[in-house]
Amino acid sequence: MSFFLRASCLPAPVLTADAVLALIDSAIAVASFVQLLRIHLRSQQLGWTRQKIFHLMIGSCNIGFLAFFVSTLVATCEGWQCWPHSCGFILMACPQILFLAAFLLLLSFWVDLCHQPNDDEEEDEEYGSYHEALLDKSKTKTGLRHADAHHSHRKCCSFQGARLGSRQKFVILVIVLTFVFMFAFAALIWFGRGENPIDSSLLTRVYLDIFSVAVLLLGGALACYGLILFSKMRKVRSETVSSEKWKVASLAGVSLICFTSSAILALATNVPVLSYRYSSELNIIFASVFMFLYFFIGSSVPCAFVLWVMRELPQRQSIERPVQHRVVAYIRESRGPGTSTGAETTTSENPLWRAAVTSSQSKALKSSPI
Repeated sequence: MSFFLRASCLPAPVLTADAVLALIDSAIAVASFVQLLRIHLRSQQLGWTRQKIFHLMIGSCNIGFLAFFVSTLVATCEGWQCWPHSCGFILMACPQILFLAAFLLLLSFWVDLCHQPNDDEEEDEEYGSYHEALLDKSKTKTGLRHADAHHSHRKCCSFQGARLGSRQKFVILVIVLTFVFMFAFAALIWFGRGENPIDSSLLTRVYLDIFSVAVLLLGGALACYGLILFSKMRKVRSETVSSEKWKVASLAGVSLICFTSSAILALATNVPVLSYRYSSELNIIFASVFMFLYFFIGSSVPCAFVLWVMRELPQRQSIERPVQHRVVAYIRESRGPGTSTGAETTTSENPLWRAAVTSSQSKALKSSPI
């Protein structure tokens, strides 16, 4: 309550910029979690898909930004001693790292799509799932129903259903190391509050510059792989792929513009992040504008655009199991009693037919790069 009574301690431009950013981030967080709930209720049997993970990470990082903006206003008015010494730095850096992690994961998925193996290799990978379908079909109906319920509950309540490739695991490692790097800077900033040669404000500036360079490289990588993926998708004649390729192109363009602009703004200007104490009113206005543009262009716009691109809900039924069941039904009919010699010849050709089905299934599952 005392904070609202002392709101006059903040200049009007600073208060306006922080309040608007807090409202924007809260709106994005609410939209992300609401959409995550809708997607989860519609496709619980699929477990943690790529779409759900993106919504969770975007919502989490915007909750972090909201906490940072509100805490910045309160800390400035209340005069928190720890705020310029690592407390504010940690609250600023954590949502930024989560934001970086979300788009690094997106980049890793695009790299996977651009370096997909040949169809022959995909068929070898799908051969094991074909035999699993035969085993599942031979179970009793009661046992299968119980196994499906247990499997669905396990996917729903844990991250075991999420498939992570080598590149996604590498991204997780990079994010963990980034958190370690950030906490090391926070410790140095904390030690710099005493009488020693460590300059806390300089360390904060150095960290922001390093992070801005990483964001700049990420924007360039998303633009490059987005262009490669767009050129590959142009060769595929499909209405679904046609709509997806424009999503890829627009997301790559928005990422390049936003990441480059925010990084250049941070590198070329002194964006305020932990303190709003300036000598002149003109400096306050410029600092508020720079701070608003840095966070709005660098995080709010990309997050909102990703939510808009991923606004479509998945289909209610799974894609994989019906295809597997059709394969099993076909084999049983061709091997039933009274099968003629011609039918046996058709059975011997089943691997080719099965390869075509599994290959098309795999391509359908991987057709969406978002």
